[in-house]
Amino acid sequence: MKGVFITFEGSEGSGKSTQAAMICKYLKDKGRPALHLREPGGVKISETIRRILLDVRNSGMTKECETLLYMAARAQLVEEKVLPALKQGQVVLCDRFLDSTVAYQGYGNGVDINFIKDIGRMVTQGLVPDLTFLFDIETEKGLERTGQNKDRIELRSLHYHNRVRKGYLRLAQEEPGRIKIIRVNKSKEDIHALVKKAVDALLGW
Repeated sequence: MKGVFITFEGSEGSGKSTQAAMICKYLKDKGRPALHLREPGGVKISETIRRILLDVRNSGMTKECETLLYMAARAQLVEEKVLPALKQGQVVLCDRFLDSTVAYQGYGNGVDINFIKDIGRMVTQGLVPDLTFLFDIETEKGLERTGQNKDRIELRSLHYHNRVRKGYLRLAQEEPGRIKIIRVNKSKEDIHALVKKAVDALLGW
């Protein structure tokens, strides 16, 4: 049984985390081993980095520091969890991956995108998702869905988050074979049906 790597991307409030959890349950109910991870996080070291990255008290963090911290968390997760699970034949579902850094730190913060992709190849050990879902939502609507207790990234300006969304859509244009855009304009059940159909096709079900 070949391992399969599926990532879930999107701007704030897009519902990607909910959809990743729903598809993980669907796969397990069908008897297919699945692992649901989040970025940054998923393992002890990466979760520690996550707390630093999202802490609103760290407002002085530079864009370069931020980028490298996301990469460090990713490197640890790939080595500890993602690659071993894929070798075991599991379906690995990751809530954010390298596309997030390109969108948020590249298009959003202005860090050189080629630099991000170069470092990304190292930290991911060349791993590329078999399928990426991009949950696209109107920026203001998505931010409204994040609630009151916003983290350091969510607190950024609407202009910043618009750049992130545009960056994601550009990535989808560049890699239409891998990145499937799902518009967040339906119920979570209807969106789950679309995700499930694409996953079934990928797995040959």
